[in-house]
Amino acid sequence: MLKFTNGTQVRPFLKDLYGKPMLDQIVRYDQLIYQFKKQFGAKYCYMATSSGRIEIVGNHTDHNGGKVLGCAISFDILSAFLPTDNGKVRIKSEGHQDIAFNVEDIYKIDGGSLGMAKGVLAYLKDHGYNIGGFVASLQSTLPSGVGISSSAGFQSLIGAIVSHLYNDGNISAETIARAGQFAENKYFGKPCGLLDQGVIAVGGVVTIDFCNGFDAKPIDALPVGHDFVLINTGGNHATLTAHYKAITDEMRLVANHLGCDRLIEVDEQKFFDEYDQIVEKYGLRPALRAKHFFEENHVVETAITALQNGDMPTFIDMVNKSGDSSLNQLQNCSVGVGDTVIPDAIALARQICPSCGCRVHGGGFAGTILAVVPTQETSNFVQKMQQVYGENTAYVLKARKYGATVL
Repeated sequence: MLKFTNGTQVRPFLKDLYGKPMLDQIVRYDQLIYQFKKQFGAKYCYMATSSGRIEIVGNHTDHNGGKVLGCAISFDILSAFLPTDNGKVRIKSEGHQDIAFNVEDIYKIDGGSLGMAKGVLAYLKDHGYNIGGFVASLQSTLPSGVGISSSAGFQSLIGAIVSHLYNDGNISAETIARAGQFAENKYFGKPCGLLDQGVIAVGGVVTIDFCNGFDAKPIDALPVGHDFVLINTGGNHATLTAHYKAITDEMRLVANHLGCDRLIEVDEQKFFDEYDQIVEKYGLRPALRAKHFFEENHVVETAITALQNGDMPTFIDMVNKSGDSSLNQLQNCSVGVGDTVIPDAIALARQICPSCGCRVHGGGFAGTILAVVPTQETSNFVQKMQQVYGENTAYVLKARKYGATVL
């Protein structure tokens, strides 16, 4: 019988976290507990978990106050941890360099995972929360480089640990998400919005409206009779920060032209009335990216309604519409002339399974596509895609009910 931090039986929750038989997870938990005790000479430990995420629709709208629909997934980072009384943080993780720092040094900016951990603590301290040292052992099932936000998962995990150890578990999902965004912006140097951290911190299938801050609402529905399948095309987004930043900059350029800071503050009809002038003054790409923003917000609204009503044809249509807009208007599916990896993968997916919904996943430019595939066609779809992209490049994803949490 599994019991962790709060003394409750967690065995019943494992299916909500992983969506599949639990034996492999029970073994995994036991192994990490054993490893933690050995690494830190501990007699017991607490347990926490934080996931990856998929972005269903709402591509590149969060940074301008838009709406998104996302889902936390069963791939996760699992942690065994305990507090320290000397203000030191030590984190050990399989396949990664150890992280070690003193909480007094959190304002010294570093890169990588070290910087992200420091950044989360710095944000929490600056916003009135208690922080302190801890030791942790991590084990991750998040596939690397496939665009499901392992960095946001790590940031949210640190937030959940600090919330439990030093704040009676009272740090909100929004605050944990914002701490992660701050760490990624300030310490890691990537100008991300709040979608990744928000979906992971909240958990489940969730819609978030960023118009007036962070309005997150769980969606108690899944695509009926369909699976989420992520395809890794082999691209790498590590060197593409400037391309991501250009999207934000160009959308805000248009917003500023219309007298606002963000596109969500712009009257939509005014934008379309002045569309030709915007093209003439700033070029076609900024205008198309702003057009994508407005149309994508409507796509999110329609997709949510369809999902809640079990209207799969409309839901699939919205996924495809989002994908086509990302390709043709947002233009985050390639980085230059001749780069057709993502468009080719989308075209192939639709050829193999004409009834699927398919789109570039996440930030875009390289890496992955997301397909919503009828369950009876999933096995064939995965097999055919892996014939092109190689073994272990297609991931059938399960939704995860909980956000970053201490068990």
